[in-house]
Amino acid sequence: MASDSMDREIILADFQAAINGVMPQENGILQSEVSQANIYGPHRQAATAEAAVAPPATSSSSSSPPSSSSAFCPVLPSRHIVERQPRMLNFRVEYRQRTVEVVVEEGSAVGEIKHILETELQVPISQMQLKGWKSGDVSDVTVLRSLHLPKNNSLYVLTPDIAPTASTSQNSVLQESLNQNFLLVISHREAQRDYNLNFPGSRTIQEVKRNVSDLTNIPVRHQQWEGWPAAASDDSMTLAASGISYPCHHLSVCRRSSPANNQEPTEECADVHMVSDSEGDDFEDASEFGVDESEMFGMGSSTGCRKAALMPENSENESDALLHFTAEFSTRYGECHPVFFIGTLEAASQEAFYGKARDRKLLAIYLHNDESVLSNVFCSQMMCADSIVAYLSQNFITWAWDVTKEANKARLLTICTRHFGSVVAQTIRTYKTDQFPLLLIVMGKRTSNEVLNVIQGNTTVDELMMRLMGAMEIFSAQQQEDIKDEDEREAREMVKREQDEAYQLSLEADRKKREAQEREQAEQLRLQQIQKEADDEKEAIRLSLEHALPPEPAEEGGEPISKLRIRTPSGEFLVRRFLGSTKLQVLFDFVASKGYPWDDFKLLTTFPRRNITQLDPASSLLEAKLFPQETLFLEAKE
Repeated sequence: MASDSMDREIILADFQAAINGVMPQENGILQSEVSQANIYGPHRQAATAEAAVAPPATSSSSSSPPSSSSAFCPVLPSRHIVERQPRMLNFRVEYRQRTVEVVVEEGSAVGEIKHILETELQVPISQMQLKGWKSGDVSDVTVLRSLHLPKNNSLYVLTPDIAPTASTSQNSVLQESLNQNFLLVISHREAQRDYNLNFPGSRTIQEVKRNVSDLTNIPVRHQQWEGWPAAASDDSMTLAASGISYPCHHLSVCRRSSPANNQEPTEECADVHMVSDSEGDDFEDASEFGVDESEMFGMGSSTGCRKAALMPENSENESDALLHFTAEFSTRYGECHPVFFIGTLEAASQEAFYGKARDRKLLAIYLHNDESVLSNVFCSQMMCADSIVAYLSQNFITWAWDVTKEANKARLLTICTRHFGSVVAQTIRTYKTDQFPLLLIVMGKRTSNEVLNVIQGNTTVDELMMRLMGAMEIFSAQQQEDIKDEDEREAREMVKREQDEAYQLSLEADRKKREAQEREQAEQLRLQQIQKEADDEKEAIRLSLEHALPPEPAEEGGEPISKLRIRTPSGEFLVRRFLGSTKLQVLFDFVASKGYPWDDFKLLTTFPRRNITQLDPASSLLEAKLFPQETLFLEAKE
């Protein structure tokens, strides 16, 4: 029985809540109270139901404290009014590829939704059409409550006057990706070294491989990659379109294996990299131990295996020769070495000397000779030292050549003579084989290039670094002067360009002014010609009217005479006699012959005021009561 009673109370509370939701009660209990009752459970609902069905309390009982049964839901006084909570409406608005969620009160107007969308979509309200209403199109002042909308609604925005920025969302994403920077973490497996390289999305895969070739000295055609997406099948494809991960993508590269490279070198053919802190003089006593110098430094002997040349003899293309040089150098001395410029000496000079002053660098020309006992130590201990590699890469363009073969040496002397003059070529000729390798430091100047230093192979890492830094100090001083001169020249050129632009603008303004004056003069001449033709036409009409007038009658005659005085707008009087039987048209012609055509002027009597030009021109003066005399005046028509 107790459960049946509780069920009845709950049903009664739910029924009362439904009534309160649509109609306020006289005792002020609304749906908000019922909602609170639902929160606090069945006990609160029962208490609320009891309060709802109870009769209104009297004034004497309203002030009494609540009973113990109202512990979960205190009964409100009968005069206490609870404000109704506003109903909120949810709108899901779609615009092209975007979706905006808008929540507003039911009492809001449609225009308030548009104001929110204007901020979110950056679309002016004047160009926005909000569609999807169940009742058809509505105005901005329509109140949402009047549309009887459900809580959740879907709308869409049309902007016929605004063209879409891209044909598809895919194009929009691709365009955005082209402007993003991708971090490529490239692992060089052979050197066990990682490179973190930043590239814009517009860079092609081919350009990335070329940059990696400069870092790893692996030609593009010899590179073997892992990690590219399946979509990156074409090297001309941009990074944005290749499908790589953003913002970071991991790749690995190594040299593609070949049959020659797969053969492991024998112990006899292995390079011997000597470690020594002394200079070249310490090697003079090697013969005391009965050891041939060439064998000691890995040069090989008649019975041993000889190294592959760094540069092929009589190579037709300098770039191919340097690619071979770089690959063989990496094989001999490891991947950590200066980045050798792949290209002609002329191209290296252009790269180093002829850019912006702030971007110029020194040119380091490395000349290798395998027949020198110093070559292996210099390359392995000096040129491949981390500090030297970093300093050269930052401040120098390094170009290399192998002069072991006489044909290659002769070709180098010809190239140097062409680019630097005979002095540099003669300087190289003066060095003997055992003084190689050489590192020539060349600085570009305004008129000619200058060799700042020639570093021989019998040096140490510290001395090499000091001599490089000394050359850099000289170059920096010259570079600052060049930067100053370049800035001044650019400032002068900018002033000149501004003056030229101002002059051109002045010329353009003068031209437009002159053309406007010519058009104005031509228009004036045209108007004058039209006016002259009109005046000539009027004069011809006046003369014809004057000749057609009947002669003025004498004062004494048999017929009645009418004497008329006509006052002109200028104050003059026209006096003439007319026969009483003369038609008004003759009077009008007389006035027109004096320059006052009746199309432009009115002929009026003084008193009573009458407009004679409105009378029938076929009437006589007698019929118009202009007899025996009358004073008239002319007035321009409006």
